[in-house]
Amino acid sequence: MTKTTEKTLLVASRNPVKVNAAQRALERAFPQVHWQVKGVSVPSGVDEQPMGDTETRVGTINRLEAILREQADFYVAFEGGYDRIHGQGFTFAYIAASDGTQTQIGRSGLLPLPELVSRRLEQGEELGPLMDELFNDHNIRQKGGAMGILTNNLVDRTSIYSDTLCMLLAPFLHPELYAQ
Repeated sequence: MTKTTEKTLLVASRNPVKVNAAQRALERAFPQVHWQVKGVSVPSGVDEQPMGDTETRVGTINRLEAILREQADFYVAFEGGYDRIHGQGFTFAYIAASDGTQTQIGRSGLLPLPELVSRRLEQGEELGPLMDELFNDHNIRQKGGAMGILTNNLVDRTSIYSDTLCMLLAPFLHPELYAQ
């Protein structure tokens, strides 16, 4: 199908994983649109390594609110976090999507973390640099992330973020079903 409309997508990050995930999801959902994508670095207002569901969600909302001040057709924000659930440490992300009028916020699936990683996160370290150290790599967070490296690339940050965002787009794809 030929792309006929041009719209702007603003992503609350310059991390190529997040920018690519947002672009991939919007291109899949709206194939008739040519998206001009811009990543913008904005503060989350939470710790560098958000701990717990609430802090991670708040970071996502803060990032979205920061970019909503800019002019665009669509806005997306991501925040990765950590939580211990029933004794197991997990990483996950919150994602927020908005057209400036309607906003959807949701959480990705959970990736179980090794106990060594969980303990070090709980002692104040960040997941990205910790993964770099454990796997003798550099800047894993801008590649497949812990999700990619721990699943042998069965999934990665881009795919998880993009798929989660695609699910959040349901109300934008079928507004007549979600009308209030």
